[in-house]
Amino acid sequence: MMHRPPLEDFSLKETNPHLGGGKVTGDKLTSTYDLVEQMQYLYVRVVKAKDLPAKDVTGSCDPYVEVKLGNYKGTTRHFEKKSNPEWNQVFAFSKERIQASILEVNVKDKDFVKDDFIGRVVFDLNEIPKRVPPDSPLAPQWYRLEDRKSDKLKGELMLAVWMGTQADEAFPEAWHSDAATVSGSDGLANIRSKVYLSPKLWYLRVNVIEAQDLIPNQPGRFPDAHVKATLGNQALRTRISSSRTINPMWNEDLMFVASEPFEEPLILSVEDRVGGNKDEVLGKCAIPLQYVDRRLDHKPVLTRWHNLERHVVLEGEKKKEIKFASRIHLRVCLEGGYHVLDESTHYSSDLRPTAKPLWKSHIGVLELGILNAQGLMPMKTKDGRGTTDAYCVAKYGQKWIRTRTIIDSFTPKWNEQYTWEVFDPCTVLTIGVFDNCHLHNGDKAVGGSKDSRIGKVRIRLSTLETDRVYTHSYPLLVLYPNGVKKMGEIHLAVRFTCSSLLNMMHMYSHPLLPKMHYLHPLTVSQLDSLRHQATQIVSMRLSRAEPPLRKEVVEYMLDVGSHMWSMRRSKANFFRIMGVLSGLIAVGKWFDQICNWKNPITTVLIHILFIILVLYPELILPTIFLYLFLIGVWYYRWRPRHPPHMDTRLSHADSAHPDELDEEFDTFPTSRPSDIVRMRYDRLRSIAGRIQTVVGDLATQGERLQSLLSWRDPRATALFVLFCLVAAIVLYVTPFQVVALLKGFYVLRHPRFRHKLPSVPLNFFRRLPARTDCML
Repeated sequence: MMHRPPLEDFSLKETNPHLGGGKVTGDKLTSTYDLVEQMQYLYVRVVKAKDLPAKDVTGSCDPYVEVKLGNYKGTTRHFEKKSNPEWNQVFAFSKERIQASILEVNVKDKDFVKDDFIGRVVFDLNEIPKRVPPDSPLAPQWYRLEDRKSDKLKGELMLAVWMGTQADEAFPEAWHSDAATVSGSDGLANIRSKVYLSPKLWYLRVNVIEAQDLIPNQPGRFPDAHVKATLGNQALRTRISSSRTINPMWNEDLMFVASEPFEEPLILSVEDRVGGNKDEVLGKCAIPLQYVDRRLDHKPVLTRWHNLERHVVLEGEKKKEIKFASRIHLRVCLEGGYHVLDESTHYSSDLRPTAKPLWKSHIGVLELGILNAQGLMPMKTKDGRGTTDAYCVAKYGQKWIRTRTIIDSFTPKWNEQYTWEVFDPCTVLTIGVFDNCHLHNGDKAVGGSKDSRIGKVRIRLSTLETDRVYTHSYPLLVLYPNGVKKMGEIHLAVRFTCSSLLNMMHMYSHPLLPKMHYLHPLTVSQLDSLRHQATQIVSMRLSRAEPPLRKEVVEYMLDVGSHMWSMRRSKANFFRIMGVLSGLIAVGKWFDQICNWKNPITTVLIHILFIILVLYPELILPTIFLYLFLIGVWYYRWRPRHPPHMDTRLSHADSAHPDELDEEFDTFPTSRPSDIVRMRYDRLRSIAGRIQTVVGDLATQGERLQSLLSWRDPRATALFVLFCLVAAIVLYVTPFQVVALLKGFYVLRHPRFRHKLPSVPLNFFRRLPARTDCML
């Protein structure tokens, strides 16, 4: 059996880090970087040099600067034959790893055999000044070059050297001593922290109404016409028109996802189905999206006629022939009143409509401090040993952030802080940890061409108290075909600051999605297709950034593929439903104990309460709401103190069968052998048979209710009709309170007056006919 760590390893742990260098007082915002631990760095800014002496016979030099601190060495790019070069590069050395007392800045001449020494500037680390933002940047100064014996030489170097923290403006673009093993500009670009923005997405609605004066390719034949609409990689078709004329009608909506800037036009072609799978184009038109109307509400936009162009091939060349007689009638608009769903609706981080004029003002600020990770697993092999180059990605709303990559560390320290505006508290922040596989020689990565996932954390903002700093260590859990595995822990600090408590409370009365989702709702299949297209557009756009946020990272953060069949997830959802119904089941068991007088005192008290509520029915609703209020106040003592996290037991990840996990990770369509597919199919048939039986039983009970008055069983219906007549007369002459009391006392009667046989109404109901006899 596979070894699984104990459940406590998967738990959330509260921590007490030294945030903000001790400047955090309570929960108040006192500095820009108050949710992370301060990290001290030695910064060296190499600006430029002048009057550098030549070291070769040509009278010129190819200078570059080497910054050396103990065993760490960073170099600038070199210039060919230039005595007054400008570099303007920053080097950052972590104070934790400094093992030297002096800093050397050497100027060298690039040579094929051996680089020549031109001069150097030496600094004593004890004399370097400190700088704390928001102080202005330290002004660089000219320093005279010296030889190795500290004698002055010709030439000067402009430098700025200071001690600072990760809050320094130079930090994001600096060369870091931690990344000294990374070579090449592509590798260095892949380790820096960046902020990305998702493209602005719109729903494009194309209402295809009709076409006029189509000219079929075969004279005398009426076309079986349909319209094909294409936008980039998206293609949709209307149904074939039911009217076989040269003026076909469809009146059908096609929905696309478009992203700004609108680079590709919408192309519509009217096609004639001439064979089984053969279509002939009768005309085309292209519509640039820049000129399409933008709709912000439910009012329809104006329709327009568009001319169809005919493409005819003559002598091997494509010639465009415009047929003004053929037209197509369309209503095309960009829907600004919808929110384009690119995430799962359960984990949405943004619910605003596309059009900015419809946005409400923000209700608060979300701050995230990504501190460090502990106990990360080796993700790849380099030089015969396991290694991990970890970085974090966080996504909320349209803003994505990526931390810098910490090279070759199982306990990386990022200590980076980011901020988002919050427009809705019922949203989710997602943080993912990945292993960078694109550091060495660009895309020729060590260990594979895709960044490996290390784990993911979701934090729902509505579960957080406002103005409180949450510092927790979250388990990083990943599900593999051989079971769930803990890949380490990530240490986060989160704070949700509310600008107006009244506005936030008012948000709970608003619809979750913009109003167009309710006025003109999209079908489930449309939403699934549009979400797929939206995630493809977002992943493609972010993968073209520099450095790229790669497709596998974006898809993992957006939960692409979470809708695929999973036996494990189906079991988990079934037990979630049972957990919801467990309260009702518990109430039913309690009431059964009351009816059977298991505790006579409680039963007598219930009788008294029942009599009071029957005699004073106006107390029923106040009593119910007062009871709920008291339950809520009582449970306040045991309210959750920590944010929710990934639960392996709830997900059934710790008890899933290996074959179920293998099925979950199978491709679509399947790539497994036929005997395994047959076994899984038979298992699915067995489960579906049970579900079929349950659904059939529910249908039977419903049909028995319908048969009470249908005269399918004339004797049963006659008895029921007579019973209804007698009941109507009795209830008319008897006060309702008397009937309610008699019924209540009958239900709560003592077990001495009960018998184990089913009651008369239940016997009557079970004898009613259903349509099961008519089933084949």
